[in-house]
Amino acid sequence: MNGWITPDWPTPKRIHAASSTRQLPGCSQPPFERCNLADHVGDQPAALASNRAALGAQWQLPSEPRWLHQVHGKAVWMASAGDRASAEPPTADASVSRDAGVVLAILTADCLPILLGAQDGNEVAAIHAGWRGLAAGVIEATVARMQTPPSRLLAWLGPAIGPKAFVVGDEVRLAMMAVDAAAVAAFSKMDDARGSAPKWLCDLYLLARQRLGMVGVDAVYGGGLCTYSDADRFYSYRRQTPTGRMASLIWMG
Repeated sequence: MNGWITPDWPTPKRIHAASSTRQLPGCSQPPFERCNLADHVGDQPAALASNRAALGAQWQLPSEPRWLHQVHGKAVWMASAGDRASAEPPTADASVSRDAGVVLAILTADCLPILLGAQDGNEVAAIHAGWRGLAAGVIEATVARMQTPPSRLLAWLGPAIGPKAFVVGDEVRLAMMAVDAAAVAAFSKMDDARGSAPKWLCDLYLLARQRLGMVGVDAVYGGGLCTYSDADRFYSYRRQTPTGRMASLIWMG
């Protein structure tokens, strides 16, 4: 489907997943053009409402997406068919559902969206994973709330700022290494002859793969789509502020 990225992973047919791009038809004006899906970036409410309505129609979604108030933490919301989409989304950075027709949604513009699907098709999850969330343990918290054994989960890593573009300070490197010393492999020191504080290139994809592996999720797909370097397809907070947000969705039919 034009304007969408669909995961290439061997989930059962009842699991549906997709990630939007800014190439989708939409009503948002610069700097949010064209299909911003976030309500917290300063876009016009009418444009956002139109964009979200078009999203549901294009995919024939079985219900309104369960949006979250994302805060770079590790709280996990258990979403069920009895819930109703709320004007005040729950504060969480991940969601899990075992019910058909419940559409989980994550908004990103450099942070990493991670989708999880059970190999038997009976459970799904969506995770918002920036470096703060990864350091806080959002992956571990999400997997812990799922009934599916980690070895029976499939993971897909969506578009995020890539390892050649994500420049961070030493505090990020130290925070991740405090969680797992192996995280050192995800950082490459940048040359700087000016004697300033050290800067590092950070590989969010590798950090996520490490955390998934630590909890027993070895079937990991996706990765490699850089939001910063691909301005035609993706919003990027690092490249342009303010900017819009893409949505990554997962649900069971």
